[in-house]
Amino acid sequence: MTLHNEIIKHYEDIWESKASIIIPTKGRINELPKNFCVLEFAPTETRNMWTYGTCCMSGIEDLNPIEIHLFSLRKDSDLVEILTAVTHYHKNESTLGLNHIVNFGKPWQENSKCSHGFISLPYLDGPLLENMQSPDFDNKVVKFYWLIPVTISEVDFVKTHGVEALEEKFELASFDYLDTHRDSVV
Repeated sequence: MTLHNEIIKHYEDIWESKASIIIPTKGRINELPKNFCVLEFAPTETRNMWTYGTCCMSGIEDLNPIEIHLFSLRKDSDLVEILTAVTHYHKNESTLGLNHIVNFGKPWQENSKCSHGFISLPYLDGPLLENMQSPDFDNKVVKFYWLIPVTISEVDFVKTHGVEALEEKFELASFDYLDTHRDSVV
């Protein structure tokens, strides 16, 4: 089984849903990994949201391979563009990892105040999603992280107070990670 197929199977097994494979057509796609695509998962009885995840964001040459995903209340091809841009940044500018923040360069959706993404542990799915050991990846563990849309004030808060402080604010506010018009928690 190829790494590409292993990643798809991993997501599908955890989310108990079949992925639609989307090959990006916008952006500098010629500078992306050969097998890169974005997987789209429709809502199910147990998951009431759309889910978008990278596939082959990392390659065998990566020391700490990652894949990322994000959630949405609606089907949205702009999220494919965001994940493609984040992957391009990861492969061509600066390696990303847990607790890093990326600038989307535009609102997450519609007129959202969230224009950045915070790479977090996959709290909704836990270690079963987070860790995939791959024989096709020299037995490296591929980490699957959640890309949480955040506001610029939340980004500034992390710079001053740290990641744990932001996560505490999220928890105290019971923030709705699917609300595109949510206010900042800080």
